[in-house]
Amino acid sequence: MWMQFLQFMCPMSIQPAPSGRGLVPLLAGCGFFRAVISRKQGTAENPNRSVDPILAASAAVISLQGIVSREANPLDSQVVSVTSFNGGDNLDVIPDTVVLGGTFRAFSNTSFYQLLKRIEEVIVEQTKVFRCSSTVDFFEKESTIYPPTVNDERMYEHVRKVAVDLVGAANFRVVPPMMGAEDFSFYSEVVPAAFFYIGIRNETLGSIHSGHSPHFMIDEDALPIGAAAHAAIAERYLNEHR
Repeated sequence: MWMQFLQFMCPMSIQPAPSGRGLVPLLAGCGFFRAVISRKQGTAENPNRSVDPILAASAAVISLQGIVSREANPLDSQVVSVTSFNGGDNLDVIPDTVVLGGTFRAFSNTSFYQLLKRIEEVIVEQTKVFRCSSTVDFFEKESTIYPPTVNDERMYEHVRKVAVDLVGAANFRVVPPMMGAEDFSFYSEVVPAAFFYIGIRNETLGSIHSGHSPHFMIDEDALPIGAAAHAAIAERYLNEHR
């Protein structure tokens, strides 16, 4: 039987210790989008002679905010964030093209693909109101769509038991779901899997920043715990499933 275990260093825990979560998604599904809004270039002093894609793109950005706040179930966490907006750097010209982009997240595939559908609809239809045309790319050919990371119940319980035996029940923590995403989720869709963290928070050493921060630093005293946990999880599983 194939199975997968993944350990991730994270400065979320005060004490270096394993943590995880079973039964529900641990990490969100994640996708990215890039929209190109186009129309007619013109000079800023004569806006009536152009068709302004900046105005159309701005309206689309505002309308995107309503997808989660007005269409999603409040108990079903979702995110749509526009993170880039580029209409050029000429201060005296209304551009012919604006490019905007961002990310969207959800904890279920159903909600995720509903977001994808609505993002495209909102951008395309909203920009039409301002006489512009638009295309939306979700980079699906580049495989940048990550499914939610969901721990298998049995694999999670196995990790929990080993961790408790190794470091004690007081040092095992159940973590809340996070809107981050992991490519490990592709494994968890195919085989039973468990994703868990090793806490490395140490304020004295400055090990308090996330893994995406330039200030990220590992408390190396946590490494033996992580190595022991990973080895024990695999060894016990193999011994119990010969």
